[in-house]
Amino acid sequence: MPVIKPRTRGKHLVEHRTRLDRDNHETLYAYAAFVEEEPDYVINQLVETVLAKDKEFLVWRTAHPHSHAPQRVVKTQHPSRVAFVRRRSGTPPAAHDTSARVIADR
Repeated sequence: MPVIKPRTRGKHLVEHRTRLDRDNHETLYAYAAFVEEEPDYVINQLVETVLAKDKEFLVWRTAHPHSHAPQRVVKTQHPSRVAFVRRRSGTPPAAHDTSARVIADR
């Protein structure tokens, strides 16, 4: 019987890139094939089930409920594309926002 629970719909997903040991990478994909789910789902379930058993962490997390995830910085548009748009449209530079904006995942 698999340890991983059935998929729950309606969760907000964010992208996270990481590196794994080669053996863990193979094990992840093998387990995903075993439960017929995507590797991302398996990782999410591992975080939920394994970390939920760490009582000391749960106490610490209650005392520190704010987000510890780094904020992502996303550029609104590639600078060369903005320059092209400015030349073609004749609009002043202030009309095009090329600054980065911070997106907080909650």
